[in-house]
Amino acid sequence: MVSGCSNTVSTKNEKTSVDSKKLQIVTTFYPMYYFTKEVAGSSVNVELLIPNGAEPHDWEPTAKDMIKIQNADVFIYNSQYFELWTEKVLKSINDSNLKVVEAANGIKLMDALESEDEEEHGHSEHTSSKDPHVWLSPVLSQVEVNNIAKALEQADPKNKDQFQKNAEALNAKLADLDHLYKDTVDKAKKKEFVTQHAAFGYLAKQYGLTQIPIAGLSPDVEPTLGKLTELTELTKKKNTEVIYFEEMTSSKVAETLAKEIGAKTEVLNPLEGLTKKEQEKGLDYLDVMKNNLESLKLSILD
Repeated sequence: MVSGCSNTVSTKNEKTSVDSKKLQIVTTFYPMYYFTKEVAGSSVNVELLIPNGAEPHDWEPTAKDMIKIQNADVFIYNSQYFELWTEKVLKSINDSNLKVVEAANGIKLMDALESEDEEEHGHSEHTSSKDPHVWLSPVLSQVEVNNIAKALEQADPKNKDQFQKNAEALNAKLADLDHLYKDTVDKAKKKEFVTQHAAFGYLAKQYGLTQIPIAGLSPDVEPTLGKLTELTELTKKKNTEVIYFEEMTSSKVAETLAKEIGAKTEVLNPLEGLTKKEQEKGLDYLDVMKNNLESLKLSILD
């Protein structure tokens, strides 16, 4: 697909179906789209590449998706450790005018094993050696917002003031979210929470919490029977009352563990995309992060 695509990809000069006066931006998955849309405002066109409801860990671009990237002015992704296909795709695109933005640039990424707390939880050899889930920290999200704003200012200098103003407004909301998490965790009686997927390492580290993941960085990797037995013993010992799962992948493993120890299951959304229900309710990144905090309260405030 990659080798054949460069011959079929149209150039920017052939763009006819979009408003060529506006900056054309392609973002990979929901948090990148949300941050960019908030910073950009109405002065640019922002497109989401990986549809909400799709599992971004497994997603691969089609030739049509590559054409969208080729025809964009700016391409924004989170990290080479999350969108694993970006390096290959960008090498195949012959467009020196495309501005490429790695939103997590400048953030010191945790090792995958470090983020999963214990070495024996490391099922991530097939995905990446670093944990890319930085957007789940309201503090690190502000770094991503600043990187996006800087790139937009360079690509469209005439709207620089607007981008800066929008970025400051979004970062103020993220700072409020950070304070909300801090205030809640300050009252925490417990510091641990059990997740289906090791996506919450940065969130945990930011607030002095510990995530105990059932699986590794990739949500579709199931633990071995031995690992599940070990987690059953651990969670019983810690009197765990809630096992968290995510709605975009199967909750079978979380439900099995919960049933085994007499716990209940609750949603903790890694924000890799909005569910259909969330979209219908008109929820955004900030809303989901607040919902996550409400869910976390069930573990840490009991």
